Amino acid sequence: MRRMPARPAATLAPALALAYALLVAYACLHPLTGWRDSGLPALDWLWAPWPKYFILEDFLFNIAGYLPLGLLLAAALPAGWGFARTVAVATLLAGLLSLGLEATQNYLPTRIASNLDLGGNVVGGLVGALAGARWGAALFGAQGRLQRWRTQHVIGGRSGEAGLVLLGLWLLSQLSATDLLFSSGDIRSLLDIPTPLPFRADRFIAFDTALTASAFLAVGLFTRCMTRGANPLPVLLVLALGIGAKTLAMWSFFTPGAPLAWLTPGAERGLVIGAALLLPCLLLPRLAQHAIAGTSLLLATALANLIPDNPYLPYDRQLAAFSNVLNFHGLTGLVDSLWPYVALAYLSALGLWRGEHLGGPPSRGGRRL
Repeated sequence: MRRMPARPAATLAPALALAYALLVAYACLHPLTGWRDSGLPALDWLWAPWPKYFILEDFLFNIAGYLPLGLLLAAALPAGWGFARTVAVATLLAGLLSLGLEATQNYLPTRIASNLDLGGNVVGGLVGALAGARWGAALFGAQGRLQRWRTQHVIGGRSGEAGLVLLGLWLLSQLSATDLLFSSGDIRSLLDIPTPLPFRADRFIAFDTALTASAFLAVGLFTRCMTRGANPLPVLLVLALGIGAKTLAMWSFFTPGAPLAWLTPGAERGLVIGAALLLPCLLLPRLAQHAIAGTSLLLATALANLIPDNPYLPYDRQLAAFSNVLNFHGLTGLVDSLWPYVALAYLSALGLWRGEHLGGPPSRGGRRL
């Protein structure tokens, strides 16, 4: 039987650029409801005069939001292109995306298309493209540092890249200030379904403890299932970054800042229990880790939909007064609600197509991702 030649390793930049562009599109078109035709030309806003009210934070947010996109687009372009060509094409792609999204905002009553927003996005894309053309190959290229790290520590093929994107989305979901630590998959808020259980202090603490412990175990083993070797540092790093993201969200969205507002009695106990469960699980065979990851993720998602509302998190909309921050919060809410379901599908696909990574033979007739 003739052996098929191995495909070259895919780089991270194209997958990350696509994922980031989709996130930008959702943030710009949030809440995706109330579409209507204003009757104005689609590009009439391009020639609008300087706005009467200018919010510097909004403009800087537009620049910062497109800077990573420009960097990733430049890194994803062919390595043989020259510096100027790479910068020009990456900036053009970022600008076209912004132009399309701003024009689409004409049909949303809660959004206002702005040439100032477009200018900020292009500036951000340009700055990112300059950085990507200069350092993109060293970071994301076939022999770049991140690609070497990815090859050494993360499973190969598209499944490894999909896992990295999912971990990035999980970290994004932790930037929601209205959720408990590591809580995700709450469909109630997405569909406006009332809480099934009334609040009671002892009940809430018990749910919070079980939710934090099961989510801690699920995310830790999810990370283990998509990494190589037995080194626990990638698992611990992801969990530490999740706590850091939640701390940043609490500090930013509360007035005054309350960076440790997530450290409820239930969260404190859940972290201790979750760590006590995770450490021995890291010594189990990969197949057992995969099964426990899926089971604990299911449990954490069920608890997130059953736990009573937390009356001790009075969300302050100080930063949400700025339109872009409000849309960013809507983006984190969507990712937070859908992440565990996509993660469960990923774990299922990982077991079907990469059975050899989990310690068993590949499925008959299955192909590797």
